[in-house]
Amino acid sequence: MAKKKVELEATVEEMLSDDYTERFWAEYWQVRTRYEKLTAMIDKYLVGKLDFEPDCPTQLLMTQASYMRMYMQVLEARAKIEKIKL
Repeated sequence: MAKKKVELEATVEEMLSDDYTERFWAEYWQVRTRYEKLTAMIDKYLVGKLDFEPDCPTQLLMTQASYMRMYMQVLEARAKIEKIKL
């Protein structure tokens, strides 16, 4: 899969679409964008470069990121089967 960056704002119109493939694309990119931001925050925290202290334990954030990654993998597999270009 080619790497590209999609901002959340770019997914709004597709989330409201009547076409399920457009909604599917938007759902995937919303999860991926949030996953990438969360993992970047965790990485900064772990090397002491985060400019705030998270309220919840890092392990909980890492668990959330893990589940988000698994969800993306399910969406990627489904997209392949349904021939939806992500």
